[in-house]
Parts: sequence; C-alpha cells; structure tokens
Amino acid sequence: MKKSFFFQLILISVIWFYSCNDEEPQNDYSLQFYTEQYKPFNYLEAGEVTGLAPEVLKEICRSLSIDYEVKVFDWNEAYSKTLETSNAVLFSTVLNAERKDLFKWAGPLASIDWFFYSKAGNPLKVNSLEDAKNIGKIGVINDYSITQYLEGKGFSNLIYIDDIEEAFSKLLNGEIDLFPSDRLTTDAILDEMGYSPYNVKPQFRVLTDLIYFAFNKNIPDEVVSDFQHEIDCLKESGTLKLLSQEFLQTSDVPGSLLIYTEEYPPLTFLNSYGEVSGFGTNIVREIMKRNGIYEKINLNQWRIGYELALNNPNFCLFTMDRTEIRENLFQWVGPLGANKTYLFTKRESGITINSIDDAKKLSSIGTVSSWFSDQYLRELGFSNIVSDGDPLLMTDMLMKGEVDAFVCSSLTFSDILEELNFNMSQVTASYELMSSDFYIAFSLNTPESMVSQWQQTFNDIKNDGTYESIELKWFPVELK
Repeated sequence: MKKSFFFQLILISVIWFYSCNDEEPQNDYSLQFYTEQYKPFNYLEAGEVTGLAPEVLKEICRSLSIDYEVKVFDWNEAYSKTLETSNAVLFSTVLNAERKDLFKWAGPLASIDWFFYSKAGNPLKVNSLEDAKNIGKIGVINDYSITQYLEGKGFSNLIYIDDIEEAFSKLLNGEIDLFPSDRLTTDAILDEMGYSPYNVKPQFRVLTDLIYFAFNKNIPDEVVSDFQHEIDCLKESGTLKLLSQEFLQTSDVPGSLLIYTEEYPPLTFLNSYGEVSGFGTNIVREIMKRNGIYEKINLNQWRIGYELALNNPNFCLFTMDRTEIRENLFQWVGPLGANKTYLFTKRESGITINSIDDAKKLSSIGTVSSWFSDQYLRELGFSNIVSDGDPLLMTDMLMKGEVDAFVCSSLTFSDILEELNFNMSQVTASYELMSSDFYIAFSLNTPESMVSQWQQTFNDIKNDGTYESIELKWFPVELK
C-alpha cells in the first residue's frame, strides 16, 4: 500500500514536471503589452520595465516563445489602448464587476488591500463606507478599480486626479481629505517624493482586489489559457513566491483555489493562536485534506469576500446562507447546517416587533452589508436600513441605541455580543425573520468537476461520522 502511494506521488510529480516544463505549447501570436508606473507591481528603473508583473511576464514569454516588449503609459491611456487594440494585454489589472466582461483574464498574481489614507495628524475618523461618504473630498484616479468601486457605491465626494504622486501631494497639502491606496504603493511613492510613510495613516480597509493580466477580447482563448497554465506553473515551482518576496516583501501569493471566510464565530473566526478556526473551517479543512489540497484560508470582511466571489474564478467562500436571491449567483456544497435569523432589540428598549410591517415602522434597522438578511430586507422594500460590513460595529450601535434593531443569526450573535462584553440576557429576539441552510459557496466560473468533488467528499464526511464529531465539538449544548 505504501509503495503504491509512493509510486503515485512520483508519477504525479513527473506529470507536473513535464506539463510545466515541456516547451509546448508554443505559438507565433504577436502580443502588445501595456502597463503603467505603479511600483512595486510595475515601474521603470534605469530605463527598464521591472516589478512583480513584468518579471512574471518575462518568464511566461520565455516559456511560450513570445516576444517581450512593454510600453508604459498613464493608466487611462493604457486602459483605453487595451480595449481598442486587438492583440493588447494590460497589467497589473484588477478583475472587478465593471471589467470582468470587457477583457479575458489570466492570474491572479497577487492580492491588493485598498485603504483610505489621510494625512497623519488629521483628526478625522473613518470606520465605514458611510463615514467616508460624509468626508469633504476623496481623491481618486479615473478608471482605477477602487474608483469604479466607489462610484458604484454612490460616492458623490470624489475628486479626480491625474496620477498617484499628484494625489499624495494634494493629500499632504490638505487639498483632499482621503486617498484610497495600498500600503506597498503608498510607501514606494512617498519615498520617491521624499516623504516618510508615517506622514500618512490608513483609516479604513475599503476593499481587497486580485491582480491579473487583462487581454483584449479578440485574443484567442488558447493564448489566454497558455498564459494561465504558465502562471499556475510559476506558482507550483515557487518562482512566483520568490518574485513576490523580492518585490512585495511577502511570500503570500494567491493559490490556484482562493478560499475566503469571515469573522463569524462559532462558524468561522480567528482564534487566540492566530489561526482561522470554527465549525465551518473544520469542515473545509477536512475536505481539503481528503483531496490533497493545501490552500490558505483567508479571513476578511464578508462584504469584501462576497465581492471577490462574485467576480473571480476558482473562488470559494464560506459559510454562506443559500437563499433565493443568491441561488444562481454561486455553486453550492452542503448543506453544512441550519440557521435562524432574528430582529434583535435591546431588552430595555421596550420595542416590540410582531410583523414585517412593524419592523418597517422602526426608525432604523442595522444590517451587515452583503449578508443574506440585508439583501432580504431590501427585497422587501425596507427603507430604514443602516448597514456596514462589520457586525461588531452594528452590534455596538444596537447596544448604544443608535439603531432600533439588528438583524443577526441566533447561531453567532452570542459570540459577537461576548466580544463586546455584552451577553444575550441584554437583548431580545423580537421577531424571527427567516430560517435557512448554510453552505460552502463557489464562484460560477469555478470548474463544476471541482465543486462536485467537494460535494462528494462532504457526503463522505457525513456518512463516516466525521461531521457529527465536528458538530459535537462546536455545538455540544444543541446536541444534548
């Protein structure tokens, strides 16, 4: 048995070696590569284009026998030229809702966290998107992914600026109040301008994005597939990790399968050892272990993970309630369990809710952005919703009397309250809003074969008693 397994391991390694090192496929397709100055992802140094993406591109072009020639433009021009030029490739490019159907994609190479930056010493506080909407002026660059995101969220206080250097100059001079940027680019541009990174401070994480090569839609699918194959090989060989260490000072690169979750105890959360844990996490790890998958589980805000899952291929997000609104937006593995959602009120508030109409008459109801309950209330025509991506913030608003009710599941609300030094005796489950099952969700452009394999493995976990053991670990009271 051991010899058989060892032989299979060698065979898999040999197959991978040849699939990633065979000189085929090659093609004589001519591509034009466009980029911008965006250090450390792509930039000019001594007249040469370098950075994470150009160095990855050199490896790909060498392997595929494609001529390597990169032209550097301002972002707006590079973006427009790629849309207009039939053989153009744009990098480094974020895949988002506004762009995903405009290009073909290969990647991802890296992830990028966008923060609102303010000038150090500025007393303003930004804890949510709603806070940012009430700030005087937010500088943005036209056609940047973060700009498209903020425009889509209804921001009306955006000031359009030509480039990053000008944006930070205006921020430091007090001409704008906030500018969205990532840490690495912020540090690099401030250093070039003669400033310290400590001259600015991050206020709030707005979004996480994934970076790709974007191809004009006229480029043949097989060329894009060749690029994707080479990127996957660079991940497997460790080359992308080494390049990431060199240019981004991190060895954390996106896997072939991207797995995200949120702080939602006891289903998913960061434990005292700094590890992602919980009921749902244990199930996902067991499925990966049985399939020989060793990908990192990323913990992020739900609204950020949800946005990524809607747009990116090979993406897994858990745990997610399967609702009518979401049914056709994802592929599903499960169900992992059942969940009841209530309108919770502060016990001493005296508020009673006996119907949906009663709830609509409240001054305000707190919800968490992208949670199924937020979507459900909006579908029912609620106009008194106050939402944010952080359930701790919304719970705190409930306990401070800043919202009349907060929508949350009975499964997790106790843990959220406890983290804020409250307990369930201080709240009332005033109205049961819905009952639903929760699942592991996959993006629509994840291979169906992968989703099917996960479902089969989950079925095996239930049939052999492992599921019951995991359930007992996390929900001992409910099983007595």
